[in-house]
Amino acid sequence: MKLVFATNNSNKLKEVQEMLPESIQLLGLKDINCKEEVEETSTTLQGNAILKASYITQVFKLDCFADDTGLEVESLDGKPGVYSARFAGTPYNPENNMQKLLKDLQPHKNRKAQFRTVICLHTNGQEFLFEGICKGEILIKKQGTKGFGYDPIFIPEGFTKSFAEMDSLEKNNISHRGIAIKKLVSFLKDKYS
Repeated sequence: MKLVFATNNSNKLKEVQEMLPESIQLLGLKDINCKEEVEETSTTLQGNAILKASYITQVFKLDCFADDTGLEVESLDGKPGVYSARFAGTPYNPENNMQKLLKDLQPHKNRKAQFRTVICLHTNGQEFLFEGICKGEILIKKQGTKGFGYDPIFIPEGFTKSFAEMDSLEKNNISHRGIAIKKLVSFLKDKYS
């Protein structure tokens, strides 16, 4: 089965491909020659995932899934949330986003946070949603060099190392995206095997 993941992020594409069974051939936006950047204009993760999946399905007539992920920090009233990728402004810069978050958290003792991913799948004219949540907290300073985004400053609940200190297999087993992808894969296996 061919399935489009509506992303240009090669890190996310690689991370997800490692979780899928060999029977599913994952294609990125470059693979289908999609040069348009679908604007994430919704104020919710679910809304943005639906926008992206709907666009690919309508324009390219392919089965597709899209995700949106946000880091939700308790003491910042859920921010950066849906604006995680551009928290420090545009253009997207992970280092600037991390530094802004660490600065905004300085006056707060509560560093509890969660990563949340929502996936929207469009297949055979139907829409399905899957969610994954990974609870943890924000570190005082960066730890580790692997991963991407906020990984160096997020430590998952029950662990002593950040996402950026884990190999991809370890991270995928517990991450928000890993949990949502497992739900997606389980659904695809039930429906198409």
